[in-house]
Amino acid sequence: MKKPLLTTLLSLSIVQSLLAQGAIGIDAASSEIGTYVDPIANFILIIGAVVGLIGGVRVYIKWNSGDQDVQKSIMGWFGSCIFLVIVGIVIKAFFGIS
Repeated sequence: MKKPLLTTLLSLSIVQSLLAQGAIGIDAASSEIGTYVDPIANFILIIGAVVGLIGGVRVYIKWNSGDQDVQKSIMGWFGSCIFLVIVGIVIKAFFGIS
């Protein structure tokens, strides 16, 4: 009768040890992700600014050449810039570990 009890206690102590190591690993990964969140979000915002500048120049060129699709081009470039800005903000909000 003592053998199953000893086996059960030994199994529980092994499982507890493994869970403790898993929690330490998750904490380490969480802090590691936290160090990358701000630079990545800022990089996405920089990409959005560059796309906005390129889009502005392309729309200006279309407008001066008298192209009829200027409004469609404005909406496309503006939409892509707004998307990149929102992605940068969402990344900071979602992964922002303080």
